[in-house]
Amino acid sequence: MASSIDCPPRPRHRAPYRAGRRAGAFVRVRGRAAWAAVALVVLAALSGCGAGTGTTTRDVPAAGAPGTARTAPDTANTAQGRPGTGAETRPPTRIPGLGPRTRAWIPANARQVVVVTGRHKDANRSWAVLYQHTGSGWEGGPAWPAHNALKGWTDDHRAGDLRSPIGVFTLTDAGGLLPDPGTELPYDQSEGFTAGGTGFEGEPLEGSFDYVIAIDYNREPGTSPLDRTRPLGADRGGGIWLHVDHQGPTQGCVSLSERHMEELLRTLDPDRHPVIVMGDADSLGE
Repeated sequence: MASSIDCPPRPRHRAPYRAGRRAGAFVRVRGRAAWAAVALVVLAALSGCGAGTGTTTRDVPAAGAPGTARTAPDTANTAQGRPGTGAETRPPTRIPGLGPRTRAWIPANARQVVVVTGRHKDANRSWAVLYQHTGSGWEGGPAWPAHNALKGWTDDHRAGDLRSPIGVFTLTDAGGLLPDPGTELPYDQSEGFTAGGTGFEGEPLEGSFDYVIAIDYNREPGTSPLDRTRPLGADRGGGIWLHVDHQGPTQGCVSLSERHMEELLRTLDPDRHPVIVMGDADSLGE
């Protein structure tokens, strides 16, 4: 089933939405900043961000590395411990792999940053790492395998282009077909998150929306991920989510395994102002 909209299905019966604590969001798409409400367009009768048939780009960074050589950690402020000295290594003061321009896009109050990195602009496989600020620096978790859009990444996302938007976006709202797994984010359990059909590689899409986190690209923060408001206009796409991986590329979303989605939902804290930084390694390194 093809669609010019990026991700979710049209909402059906919905449970009451648990109101969030914050409605504002900072959004930066490469070269653009927008303070204000931006809205999500959810997909009518779709599929888990992926539809039809296609070919996956089998280009995955080395295990444990969320990008290329550009992701080398910042060691300028790292204590070099030696065996027997008791010295401890401090976390880096900068998130590895992010250049000065990308770092400038991250809100100053963000203390949780999900970095999703593809090896190149046309890659539809990527790696996701959750970084948390400890007070003295950034501590990164393991690199989780992820999928993004079929044709890779773009800094000028349009509806139906089959590319994921590059940028820095807040993460304010969550939901899914399954009950709340214990997240601090506002969570909407609804039958509207039902997914069906097959993806680009013929893989079943059932279960793709069991857990989702709305990425605040062209959506209204503080609303259910199923909200269809698109303040930037329909042509700019919408419905960009983190959701459960269906073992194939998406229409525009980022997908992780169900286990990692549960872990991410339980870890993200609105009081720590979580954001996602997403794109190919070269773009994020600028």
